[in-house]
Amino acid sequence: MRFLNNVACHHVSFLSFKGGRLDEWFCQKRAIVITVALGMFLALGVTAHAATAKMPNIIFIMADDLGYGDLGCYGQKHFETPRLDQMAAEGIRFTQYYAGSTVCAPSRSVLMTGLHTGHTRIRGNGLVPLDYGDLTVAEMLKQKSYETCVIGKWGLGEPGSTGLPNLQGFDEWFGFLNQKEAHNHYPPYFWRNQELRGIPQNANGQKGLYIHYKFTEGATNFIRMPHKNPYFLYLAYTLPHKHVEAPTTKPYADKDWPEPQKMLAAMIYRLDLHVGKILDALDETGQAENTIVFFCSDNGPHNQEGVDPDFFQSSGPFRGIKRDLYEGGIRSPMIIRWKGHVQPGQVSDQVWAAWDVFPTLSELAGLKAPVGLDGESMVDAILKGRTKEHDPLYWEFHEGGFHQAVRMGDWKGVRHGIQEPLELYDLSKDPGEKHNLADRERRVVGRMEDFLKTARSESNEWPVQ
Repeated sequence: MRFLNNVACHHVSFLSFKGGRLDEWFCQKRAIVITVALGMFLALGVTAHAATAKMPNIIFIMADDLGYGDLGCYGQKHFETPRLDQMAAEGIRFTQYYAGSTVCAPSRSVLMTGLHTGHTRIRGNGLVPLDYGDLTVAEMLKQKSYETCVIGKWGLGEPGSTGLPNLQGFDEWFGFLNQKEAHNHYPPYFWRNQELRGIPQNANGQKGLYIHYKFTEGATNFIRMPHKNPYFLYLAYTLPHKHVEAPTTKPYADKDWPEPQKMLAAMIYRLDLHVGKILDALDETGQAENTIVFFCSDNGPHNQEGVDPDFFQSSGPFRGIKRDLYEGGIRSPMIIRWKGHVQPGQVSDQVWAAWDVFPTLSELAGLKAPVGLDGESMVDAILKGRTKEHDPLYWEFHEGGFHQAVRMGDWKGVRHGIQEPLELYDLSKDPGEKHNLADRERRVVGRMEDFLKTARSESNEWPVQ
């Protein structure tokens, strides 16, 4: 029962300011949750593999509204991302990885639960929290005594709800709980476990702390502190999500670009810089060969506050942006570095998605993922360069009606309404989804329509409109 002894009552301080201890009620509540989760594991027959090697530390970095084409290693020509390009050169870059959704909260819910948007609890941006019965990847890793920490944007539970990070498998938590708090990159406060902390504001109406500096400081401190066990760090930056703001537009202040585009490029520049600091901390502490690092985005690029996604070709060669189920709204960069284990300089066309992360991290930790997940482990693709045919991929989206998308092999289907006709695209020949082949390929459409009949479960919070 060592697993039960390493939950939220075990408190470590990884930030430059002192962290408060959780109260007795919270610890008791957490023990109840873990007991329920452990019962689920046993009921599902989850057993650990015999450990043949040291379990790796896991760092999962997620950007916010970063487009597929916003990195140099994915084709960006207007501005530079040298540290992420270096990360790709030192590891593996995937060209067909998909976010869990086309907006923030459901994408994060998919990542945490290993269930796509037809099954995960949170299927849209709203105030629906994760519940006690939801098994997260952090709770799964606690079976192997992983120390767990989340920094940045959570979005899966409001104050006092069942969806708080410390109730969903994370020992330590620092950042924002909901979407509105995460819109401002100079916030007046943040959460540190269950305590709300204010940030002093500068005089004369000047803005205070650019919060990403504190996110990176917290992450690097966590990496550098002593650890008795392997750790899982989920680092969810809110860059380059709106508001479109950075301390300056440097190094692009002199560019002949509209001001919002300068600011967007400056935000991505800082994201790149901060990821570099995470990688440097691993190299400097000798942890690079025992730490696997993932980097991706939660969905496609936005078009808010004067930003034009076409200006930098932020969606790459794809159609659509955030809030679309076309490729530009859901296809994401995915870079993985694990020195000494992942062969450097690889480019993989393995098709996979955010719901595959749960079983992948489980296998890396020497665990057998529970039955009932939608995801598949991608360890062979990451460590051995092997690709395989993925089961059909599914998305649904509930803003402005009911939208669905499915990918079967190279075929992609999209429809806007439960009774609306399915659009069909051949991604091998038409990655930009310009040519609807539904009338010509009726057999493929029929297979997709049959799949869609059973692809989702009903949800009281997200009914089909």
